[in-house]
Amino acid sequence: MYRVEHRDLQRIPDEGAALLVCNHVSFVDALLIAGAIRRPIRFVMYYKIYNLPVLNFIFRTAGAIPIAGRNEDEATYERAFARIAAALTAGEVVCIFPEGKLTADGEIDEFKSGVTRILQVTPVPVIPLALQGLWGSFFSRDPAKGLFKRLWSRVTIVAGEAVVGDLAGPEVLRERVLGLRGGRR
Repeated sequence: MYRVEHRDLQRIPDEGAALLVCNHVSFVDALLIAGAIRRPIRFVMYYKIYNLPVLNFIFRTAGAIPIAGRNEDEATYERAFARIAAALTAGEVVCIFPEGKLTADGEIDEFKSGVTRILQVTPVPVIPLALQGLWGSFFSRDPAKGLFKRLWSRVTIVAGEAVVGDLAGPEVLRERVLGLRGGRR
């Protein structure tokens, strides 16, 4: 359903820990990213979706990390950060969608502070990613299109330069992702 182009994905290291941060446009973002990147990726996902019957087996097998809002389920929230730290310490790649939800209007929302907490415990390179061309496609939440969403979309996954240290705050990372996305939602 998607014609996917990759740009600058060689910026993701072939080995060693890295944290990927990406805009969240559709229900298939993780599948597109996992299919584009050679290394296995541990995706952080909302625990209610993670726990769906049948799909839970797939998510567990893929090594996804369930997370909840702190006020929603503090134990799941804390366990998620411990699992993220363990994965990064083990040299794995972890991907988060720091907006915390799918976009409702195609724009990139505020990035939550979870990335700061992750990097305080496990300082690793952060690779900003942008998904272009997914808004309005079949698996996005574009209410204006209703049932008449695009079935065949040109999608681009773009990786930016690694961000390290104090530069890897939520505002800076959001600006980097915005820059990578450009005008293509």
